[in-house]
Amino acid sequence: MSTDFCVRVKLTIPESLVRTPVLARLVRDFDVTPDIRRADISESVGWIVCEIDGDPKNVDRALDWLRAEGVGVDLLGDVLES
Repeated sequence: MSTDFCVRVKLTIPESLVRTPVLARLVRDFDVTPDIRRADISESVGWIVCEIDGDPKNVDRALDWLRAEGVGVDLLGDVLES
């Protein structure tokens, strides 16, 4: 049985995706929970520091999807087991 875990990330959103609901897609398509800690979004670029919680496989898939879509994904610190 998998346990949920949480990973801290900084997501850098390019201009082409600023108006795309990427966090909503994470929740709906990957069954993870993003918890926004800080964010700054403008018309041309954005960044979000968040913790993404969920099944380890789902979190990995969500991060892979973000990268494939063109979102910069930087891991911040250690994975937090819950």
